[in-house]
Amino acid sequence: MHLKPFQTLIRRNVQQASSLNRHLIVISNRGFHESAAAKRATPTHDSVPMRLLLLGSPGSGKGTQSARIQKNFNMGAAISSGDILRQNVARGTKIGKIAAEQMERGAFVSDDIMIELIKNELNGLEQQNWLLDGFPRTNKQAMALDENLFLTGQPLNLVINLHVPEDVILKRIMDRWVHVPSGRVYNLSYNPPKRAGYDDITGEKLTKRPDDNPETFKIRLQKHHTLVEPLLNYYSKHGILVTCAGRTSDEIYPQIESELIRRFGLSNLIRSVTINNQDDTKDTISSDEFIS
Repeated sequence: MHLKPFQTLIRRNVQQASSLNRHLIVISNRGFHESAAAKRATPTHDSVPMRLLLLGSPGSGKGTQSARIQKNFNMGAAISSGDILRQNVARGTKIGKIAAEQMERGAFVSDDIMIELIKNELNGLEQQNWLLDGFPRTNKQAMALDENLFLTGQPLNLVINLHVPEDVILKRIMDRWVHVPSGRVYNLSYNPPKRAGYDDITGEKLTKRPDDNPETFKIRLQKHHTLVEPLLNYYSKHGILVTCAGRTSDEIYPQIESELIRRFGLSNLIRSVTINNQDDTKDTISSDEFIS
């Protein structure tokens, strides 16, 4: 009996099996590395608190978008420098008097005062989701804020810039009436009060802000652009800036919600939202719409 053909066949099968095993090992190793890379690339949404900042020109709707985010996401705190200053104006504090005076002439509250106010508000919020509206507005404020957040271990992780055309903003400004004690803002074009001239909740009279006129608005807008461009560059370099653009809040909010879900997952979403032109969230005064 000749064994050579069988030996050759066995040797060939062993070589093929060895080649197949090496191929499988390569595939297995490649799969392992790809899986590890995918794991590194997948954000751990639920372990990262939402620490947000809203930017936008006066009248861009930061107050409205802030209210929507609070309504639909699990936010531990929403800090509006406008709310803080409004409370000080109502109490007649030193800061309140400064804010009222500067509002009349279109100026901004000083950096030192604003930084101290916001630092006090952020104390104790290290593990919570929070949202800042209207602060910082200068690079000096941004760097001071980053320094404070670094020390407390809660750095900003998303800056949302609202872009609305200037003609739309001017129309909003001209049609706006305010209930100052609560911060509610009504607009004759798209969310008028149920009773003309009176707040829906308290029945108190609405007022027209002294700086809601084209001349003052242009001054405020020019100052805003001068300040915000360096600020946008600052946050863009940090890789946390996103711009959401549109003519109405209903166009802009879905962009914000999608970005929050993409970055932080669904666990913070309270409920799904259908956006339409009958949104029940009243406008509120955004910080720079009140103090500038």
